[in-house]
Amino acid sequence: MKPETKNSLKAAEPRERNRRLLRENLRTARRILGQSLTPRAAACLETLTRDFGFSLSAGDLQIVNCHWYVTHTGLLALSRRRKCRGIHVESVDSLCDSTANRFVLKATVYPSKSSSGFVGYGDADPSNVSTLVRGAEMRVAETRAVNRALRKAYGIGLCSVEEIGSVPSPVEQLPPQNASGDGNATGPKVRDRLCQIIRQHKLDPELVKAYAVDFCGTKTLREASREQVENFVQQLAGWAAKDRNALLSQLNSYSHPTQEVVA
Repeated sequence: MKPETKNSLKAAEPRERNRRLLRENLRTARRILGQSLTPRAAACLETLTRDFGFSLSAGDLQIVNCHWYVTHTGLLALSRRRKCRGIHVESVDSLCDSTANRFVLKATVYPSKSSSGFVGYGDADPSNVSTLVRGAEMRVAETRAVNRALRKAYGIGLCSVEEIGSVPSPVEQLPPQNASGDGNATGPKVRDRLCQIIRQHKLDPELVKAYAVDFCGTKTLREASREQVENFVQQLAGWAAKDRNALLSQLNSYSHPTQEVVA
């Protein structure tokens, strides 16, 4: 085989990998959402796939309300692929208040040996983190700082999901309930989605029910609104995917629930 032919084949390999990854991402998005992406969302996904090699099934991206967000997982994976030289994190003591659980951290990313570094700051306090991670504000601030620095280093204008005030679902919001109260036929019912999460992550159904009641702030799940249950399912899905061990620890705290947890 001629050298120029070999070079042409080598040059074509990354393009073919990107095409395969894009097809996989589109299939994954359709399966999760229960419908095809809007043209705008699909075009954005194509750009993210081509430029950064993000994989939806690997958890590199999340879509919330038709907007894409990159994840900490995706950014770290990208830094490995690009052979990042290092990440340095330090606290900004003058802006921290440990008694109020308020932390500000500074991260510096060195994408290459000759780089002078890209700096990002992350802050967290009880007012801008999810209830699921209350008490872990310092770690949230670190993640946010690293995410911002990595996004600067690799030219990603897309916000990371950890930088927003609460942890959204890894998918768009579930379809709204229709007038008959049976749910939108174009997407999965909330109950089905909850059962799927329980099976997928091998969770104890009774402990999940107890946690759901506590989360919704009601005496029973029957009294919770559909919106409250949807929010709970979204939180549960995100936490199970991100840190199952932490979720199990939370569920185990409901081993002897005092609430009525009839679904």
